[in-house]
Amino acid sequence: MKNISVKKSFLYTLFIASLLVSCKKDIEKINDKTNDTTSAVAENSEEKDSSIVKKDSVIQKESLPPAVQEYGFYNAYIFPKDKKVRDSLFASFNKKFTEKERYAILALNRLDSKNKWNADTLVVPAKIDTTLMEYSPFPMQLDVLSPVKKFVVFSYPIQAYGVYSNGSLVKWGPTSMGKKSAKTKTGLTFANWKKKLAISTVSSEWKLPYNFNIFNLDGIGWHQYDLPGYPASHSCLRLLLNDAKWLYSYADTWVLNPGGATTKAKGTPVLVYGDYPWGKRKPWRKLLNDPNSNNISVDEMTKMIEPNIEKILKEQDNREKVVDSIKAAKAVIEQMPQTTRTVEP
Repeated sequence: MKNISVKKSFLYTLFIASLLVSCKKDIEKINDKTNDTTSAVAENSEEKDSSIVKKDSVIQKESLPPAVQEYGFYNAYIFPKDKKVRDSLFASFNKKFTEKERYAILALNRLDSKNKWNADTLVVPAKIDTTLMEYSPFPMQLDVLSPVKKFVVFSYPIQAYGVYSNGSLVKWGPTSMGKKSAKTKTGLTFANWKKKLAISTVSSEWKLPYNFNIFNLDGIGWHQYDLPGYPASHSCLRLLLNDAKWLYSYADTWVLNPGGATTKAKGTPVLVYGDYPWGKRKPWRKLLNDPNSNNISVDEMTKMIEPNIEKILKEQDNREKVVDSIKAAKAVIEQMPQTTRTVEP
């Protein structure tokens, strides 16, 4: 009887133990499932929050008005396509800088005031030099040009011109040369004739103030006309009005023989060189990353000029002799006594 009681107790204990194990497993399964569900919900929630944050950050970035991007020596003014925002930014731009400073900034970007609206980005120096000389891409001194009294160079690659007097850079500025379908002729040439207001041979509607011809047979010269921020002309070399006026007075014209059929002496030497990086980033935009990116080295300039220096000096000497002889002839004429007319009684 006692054995039977012991067996019953043992079976009962075994039953309770198995029941507890089973319950524990079920609880663990429920907990695992709950944890998995919670984790999944949490992961989905994080992904959702992340997407919301990303979306919000994009919206926030797009809604922010474009500000000045600071690079160091040069900064970038970004102008969006939205007209209202552009007008607002240009109003701020006009307020921030003086008229002379705005003129210099636009010149640095190969623009005039009429075409400033074409800009989506303006390269702006951190320190404004209204003479532009601080930002010159041309060397300040060229020993190879020391004996040359006047010399003008036009760079196709950076759309700029430079003026040297006895090897010293005295002026530089922007230009807009021939577009890809009507490239400006390159090489050494000399200033020919000039006219304060010329009419284009391409269209009679195009007025060309302070025109100075440099390729006579091709009808190519420099003059004032629109600067849109890229090469856009029909082969001529466009300039800002002030620059066109300055060069009009600076450069020497040719001297023709009596009758005007042949040239007795050539004018100021002019070198037009290189080609524009068509389809690539505008050269002056590179200033944002490297303030020396547009600089032309002394060696590069010297290599271009040296093969022509003999001809340049020969023409310079000839011109001086011709001009001196003309002056001497005029002096003689002025000193000659006036012939008196006699009237018969």
